[in-house]
Amino acid sequence: MPKLYLSLGSNEGDREQLLRSAIDAIGLLIGPVDGISPFVETEPWGFESPHPFVNAALSVETSLPAMDVLERTQSIERQLGRRRKSIAGRYEDRPIDIDLLLYGDLVLTTERLTLPHPLLPERLFVLEPLAEIAPQILHPTLGKTIQTLRDELRLRLG
Repeated sequence: MPKLYLSLGSNEGDREQLLRSAIDAIGLLIGPVDGISPFVETEPWGFESPHPFVNAALSVETSLPAMDVLERTQSIERQLGRRRKSIAGRYEDRPIDIDLLLYGDLVLTTERLTLPHPLLPERLFVLEPLAEIAPQILHPTLGKTIQTLRDELRLRLG
């Protein structure tokens, strides 16, 4: 079974409880959660807001195809109060966000899903928690570990 890595974030409502509820739903609908990073508070990325995020990364065992995982994560988001997905890089406050980061060594580009997540190497708020649970996992197209990607981005950001 391929290992699935997800990023979770929330900046509306009871952020930590929303993450815990999402983790529970992922365990029920997608597969056993076998790694959870510490929760970390971060500033919004890609938009301005006075509301900081709480972010985490998960590893999940699943036999579901990637598109089924996407459908289920979007259903979980809706159940937890998400009204709409970000479109064309326009972000806004949200109660929950679940992104598929890596799914084994799958490389996939469709209209609805790109794996590995195309912005993974640019998002410290994703790389920091992911490096807590999967530092030595190789990015399938960049050939670098998550820890290396995190360290390189830290250097670039100063």
